[in-house]
Amino acid sequence: MLDMGFCTITNKTKGKLPRLPFASIKNKILGEKYEFGLSLLTGRKQKQINLKYRGKNETTNILSFPLSKNSGEITIDPIKVKKDAVLFNMTYPQFLKYLVIHGCLHLKGYEHSSIMKKEEKKYLKMFL
Repeated sequence: MLDMGFCTITNKTKGKLPRLPFASIKNKILGEKYEFGLSLLTGRKQKQINLKYRGKNETTNILSFPLSKNSGEITIDPIKVKKDAVLFNMTYPQFLKYLVIHGCLHLKGYEHSSIMKKEEKKYLKMFL
């Protein structure tokens, strides 16, 4: 587990996490005082969580859980992210960065929309 002040990253998989500016992304979108957890999970565990909270009996690349106004958690299945990256014409690190941005925007209260897409593009450009 990495603890970077209000940004905790937990890797529950055997895979290695690419070096990305997770704390910087979180701080830019949610603010420095926002308590943020990012957990990389096995497909099995992500599937259990997806079933419990969304009623979908399958893994998914990302789930976002706002816990309060100033805290939230994102879970990611890195194997699914690697598989899905090619569908979006991105590398694994690029797609992972995109998903963290996407998840942070959900934690901020955005729903899927053209406004959210604009925000995603703005932050992706910022963190190229």
